[in-house]
Amino acid sequence: MNFEKGTESVRFPHIALELKNMVAIDQDMRIRSQTEGYWDETVDEKHAQRMKEIILEIGWPTVSKVGKDGAHNAWLLIQHADHDVNFQAQCLQSMKDMLIDEVAKTDIAYLEDRVRINQGRGQLYGTQFRQENGTHIPEPIEDEANVDARRNEMGMGTLAEGIQEMYDQYPNAGKA
Repeated sequence: MNFEKGTESVRFPHIALELKNMVAIDQDMRIRSQTEGYWDETVDEKHAQRMKEIILEIGWPTVSKVGKDGAHNAWLLIQHADHDVNFQAQCLQSMKDMLIDEVAKTDIAYLEDRVRINQGRGQLYGTQFRQENGTHIPEPIEDEANVDARRNEMGMGTLAEGIQEMYDQYPNAGKA
């Protein structure tokens, strides 16, 4: 596979396209929630159900199966499946079980934090935030003194940089 030239070959291009289309719907709804107050709870539920079917069919959607973008899209859909934390946790374990080049370490870090927060535990990487009075506040972090070292292991910048990215992406501290 050659990602630099966009000539990667994938085993399931039809699933890669479906994941891309599902993410377009996901992101459209989230953008509309910022601008129009629109939210459709069934979007995440339908996508999680379809992800269960895809995983039964091909296993976890890895880079070699659906391409780099497809693998990232699969992660994003699971990241938003907060209504089914057990499924999120199963997917997280599947991602951790993959070879290093098959899933992005940053995607694992974000899903790890999301699952931990959804289970009422402290996050490890400081990727999950809440907004209060226009301020982005990281959800509780376990062993916060070592968060930057853990983030570095996952190919991420410092927590301070992550906080700044939140302000860059969500300057009005809206729903993330």
